[in-house]
Amino acid sequence: MLCLNCFSVAIAFAFTCSVVSGALKDGECEVCVGFMGRFYQSLIDNNVKFSSVDIEKALLRTCKDSKGKENRLCYYIGATSDAATKIVNEVSKPLSFHVPVEKICEKLKKQDSQICELKYDKQVDLSTVDLKKLKVKDLKKILEEWGESCKGCVEKSDFIRKINELMPKHAPAAAKARTDL
Repeated sequence: MLCLNCFSVAIAFAFTCSVVSGALKDGECEVCVGFMGRFYQSLIDNNVKFSSVDIEKALLRTCKDSKGKENRLCYYIGATSDAATKIVNEVSKPLSFHVPVEKICEKLKKQDSQICELKYDKQVDLSTVDLKKLKVKDLKKILEEWGESCKGCVEKSDFIRKINELMPKHAPAAAKARTDL
C-alpha cells in the first residue's frame, strides 16, 4: 500500500514538472516573443554578423531605445544600464545559432518567471474611442506613447485638447476618421 502511494506521488510530480517546463502556450510571453522576433528580424535586415558579441552589442543598442514593457524586458535580461542582473548571453548565444525566439523565451522563463508575465497594454482605437470616457491615466499614456507631454494640463479636458491637437501628427488616419464622423 505504501509503495502504491509513493508511486502515485512520483507520477503526479513527474506530470506537474512536465507541465511546468513545457512549451509556451499561445499568448504566453507575448512581450518576449514579440520583441525578440522583431530584434532577430532586424539583425537579418541589417546584415549583422551572427556572433554572440555582435548580437549582444545590437541588443544593448536596441534596448537603449526601448520603452514600456519592452524596456522592462530589457531590464530583466540585463540589457539596460540600471539592471541588477545580466543574462544577455542567454539571448545572444542562442540567437547566434538561429534558435527560435520561442525557445529562447522558454529558457528565459525558467530563469526568471517575470519575463513571461509581461503583457502588452491594449491599444486604444483613436478613430472610434470617446476620449471623454477614458481615464486621465489612459490619456497620459497616449501622450507618452507619442513621446509628448502636456505641461500645465490639470483638467481632463486639457489632456483631451492636447491629444486632439497632436493627433494629426501622430495618428493621421485616426484624425481623418474622427473628422469624417
